[in-house]
Amino acid sequence: MAGQAFDGVIFDMDSTLVDSLPAIVRVWTRFAERYRLTAEDLSGLFGLSSGAIVDLLVPAERRAEALAWITEHELSDQEGVVALPGAAHALAAAGERAAVATSATRPMAYARLAAAGLPQPAVLVTASDVVRAKPDPQIFLAAAAGLGVDPARCLVAEDAPNGLRAARAAGMATVAVTTTHTAEQLAPLADVVVPDLSHVGLRLDGARVLVSAPR
Repeated sequence: MAGQAFDGVIFDMDSTLVDSLPAIVRVWTRFAERYRLTAEDLSGLFGLSSGAIVDLLVPAERRAEALAWITEHELSDQEGVVALPGAAHALAAAGERAAVATSATRPMAYARLAAAGLPQPAVLVTASDVVRAKPDPQIFLAAAAGLGVDPARCLVAEDAPNGLRAARAAGMATVAVTTTHTAEQLAPLADVVVPDLSHVGLRLDGARVLVSAPR
């Protein structure tokens, strides 16, 4: 990937740009207690939208109530949400060629980016804007469309296997950060694996983003 140029760089948000994991764990722990779920029930679902998780785990007659509960409590709990190393620089370096594609809702994305002190990207695509969640590629294809670029000319930064699968399905290059999963878990799904975005060099060159990784 060193020396490659891309027309767009698409960033996942949670655990890629922002460290929201403590807040997420707090809220989903309470959710699990409320709906009598176990840690095993939630295992492997990181990176899916709240709606997708609710659909998988909650009986149909309680899904609307459950989704409203998790949405309200996630939105109100931003304590300890901070930017991850390299996130602010990566967004600034990619500039108008940067997009964020997140499984969070649009209000949640605004809240977490603000809590972390990060700027709004040129393009923001959220779970509020798509029908099919990651690992479906729809959200990344929508981000590429928002940037007005060919998906094959995009780089995706992700932390979760489901997100990497979605990026691969969209035909995009991938860089994985090991904030929530091990390098061994991510390597089969990513072109490059790094600890965080501070290990990825980005530089805007006209309408292209020059990338060097790792460093």
